[in-house]
Amino acid sequence: MKWREYRTAYLFLLPWLIGLLTFSLFPLLASFYLSFTSYDMFNKPVWTGLQNFHYIFTDDTFYKSLKVTFKYVFFSVPMELIFALALALLLSNSMSRAVNIYRGLYYIPSLIGASVSISLLWRQIFGSEGLVNKFLALFDIHATSWIASPQTALYTIILLKVWQFGSPMIIYLAGLKQIPKEMYEAAAIDGSGRVRSFFHITLPLITPFILFNLIMQIIATFQAFTPAYIVSGGSGGPVKSTLFYTLYLYQQGFQNYQMGFASAMAWLLMVIIGLFSLLTFWTSKRWVHYME
Repeated sequence: MKWREYRTAYLFLLPWLIGLLTFSLFPLLASFYLSFTSYDMFNKPVWTGLQNFHYIFTDDTFYKSLKVTFKYVFFSVPMELIFALALALLLSNSMSRAVNIYRGLYYIPSLIGASVSISLLWRQIFGSEGLVNKFLALFDIHATSWIASPQTALYTIILLKVWQFGSPMIIYLAGLKQIPKEMYEAAAIDGSGRVRSFFHITLPLITPFILFNLIMQIIATFQAFTPAYIVSGGSGGPVKSTLFYTLYLYQQGFQNYQMGFASAMAWLLMVIIGLFSLLTFWTSKRWVHYME
């Protein structure tokens, strides 16, 4: 009886279920098995137990890629969220009739920012003959290629990530609209200025949206691959300064054909992301406030 009642819903869900099993669940289980094997994609996997994980923790390049990724996450995520919040505040307070157009324009970077074409464009902008150096030349400042210097290469990719502020900005706008205007009016009557109102009303009431953006951006940033691959030409250079964790995983799996090692790295990355997410949720009890 229940099958007859819900069979239409099950039929609509069937394509999604097939996709989930074929493209998500099966590869997930396969990678878990391969992480305990030696597999070069040409011969049958050979069970090696925890040997891949032992190699990971004794690999200096692994620690270098982890350090680069942590630096990328810790710099880009806060900068992106702060920039997105600042623009959301400007747009929410704007009385211009073109505010919806501005919202659309500001959201575009989130749609195309992680693409190959934008990464190629970014590489040209910060190249030795790029727009940045041409602009600096107007002030008689002559610089070398920003992406060819170990001191600046990573920061160019961080700027690309910060430029993709559109998605968290839209979420902030939704949160700002839910704050009752009466609260600001009451604060103004009590003599509260804009800065004080921001820190005592706006910021506490949008902390749930900050938490959501923070979790989503941490997950996405740890998995970043395309910008580092394109900007560095797939090498992670110069001097491994842009060797992201995912880029090193790709090199091991698809260039060195150590798919078992790469699978172990992938599962370890999932654990790292999970730990950071749990830590964020645990600390949120102290700084996230919900309207009752």
